[in-house]
Amino acid sequence: MAAEIAHPRSDSSNGEGAEDVTDGEPFDPAFALHRGGKMAVQATVPVRDRDDLSLAYTPGVAKVCSAIAEQPELVHDYTWKSQVVAVVTDGSAVLGLGDIGPEASLPVMEGKAILFKQFGGVDAVPIALDCREVDEIVETVARLAPSFGGVNLEDISAPRCFEIERKLQERVDIPIFHDDQHGTAVVTLAALRNAAKLTDRSLGQLRAVISGAGAAGVAIARILVEAGIGDVAVCDRKGIVSPDREDLTDVKRELASFTNKGGLTGSLETAMAGADVFIGVSGGTVAPEAVATMAEGAFIFAMANPTPEIHPEVAHRHAAVVATGRSDFPNQINNVLAFPGIFAGALQVRASRITEGMKLAAAEALAAVVADELSPDKVIPSPFDERVAPAVTAAVAAAARAEGVARR
Repeated sequence: MAAEIAHPRSDSSNGEGAEDVTDGEPFDPAFALHRGGKMAVQATVPVRDRDDLSLAYTPGVAKVCSAIAEQPELVHDYTWKSQVVAVVTDGSAVLGLGDIGPEASLPVMEGKAILFKQFGGVDAVPIALDCREVDEIVETVARLAPSFGGVNLEDISAPRCFEIERKLQERVDIPIFHDDQHGTAVVTLAALRNAAKLTDRSLGQLRAVISGAGAAGVAIARILVEAGIGDVAVCDRKGIVSPDREDLTDVKRELASFTNKGGLTGSLETAMAGADVFIGVSGGTVAPEAVATMAEGAFIFAMANPTPEIHPEVAHRHAAVVATGRSDFPNQINNVLAFPGIFAGALQVRASRITEGMKLAAAEALAAVVADELSPDKVIPSPFDERVAPAVTAAVAAAARAEGVARR
């Protein structure tokens, strides 16, 4: 259904306001909200008269340009560079919609940009690229980089997303952060830390199973290993990712090298038997019989959206803590808890990159926000908890200084 049909313009030719129903189609509030886009550029200085104009633009602006040309680091003080992030996609893996192309991805990128502003005070610009080759994307974003303090890669399909992030970070000296990977990983680790604390366990006592070996699954496995998980096995459509498999991509081969210390082989169901943690980022469905084989007091994080791999009603029969990716159930694993504060902290200290240590610090800070308020239905804060962004920002900035990637 075209937007114009769903919500006709209020300035239509008949001079009357939009009707609630057009051609039999009901008024849709989603189209109403998106009419004209969800964001705009707003000046931070007035241009009221000739004097203002001469300062904001020529001739006053020439003094600032000349100073930056002589001392390039001044660009951070006299432009918006250190306060703005590029939100970049090629439209190849958008939400649960898949490969819908750059134009159709723009509403999501605009949404991401307003979340940056709302939850982290960070300005962001949506950029949808009409190219798909890894090197084309890298070259395009690298050429745009002088205008931004960081780049948030968004909704780019695996395995290209891994290579794009790596190559871009090698090219530029600003943070490159693929949120589908690392934002999900940070929030998952924070929730898992608190679930373990709630049940008087440590991460080192837990064996986890991840269903899904795409961008999020790989990043979650990596951060859990960095954080000291007892063991973690990752499963794709063909079963457990293990070194004995001959069909692995380079990314999965590396994944197999640092996961599955127990040497498990076979199916997802095999991995789940006796496991303490299930983490779903696959969109598949897990049979209740397999869930029943998990260890007593298990944690189930079924994060596929809108349909969790394990429905909460089933999960609660077998698990001590249940989390999903949905806002209508407790314990939502929502990336908005992580990426605004992570970028705010990185920009605050003009970090050249976002390190594993900074991600771990973000997860620890996020978990600490509700560490004294834990219950089975509260192992992670609400996105609207005003303590979240300041806590994550401060932790990331401190970690950046400790790791030597801060420039102020």
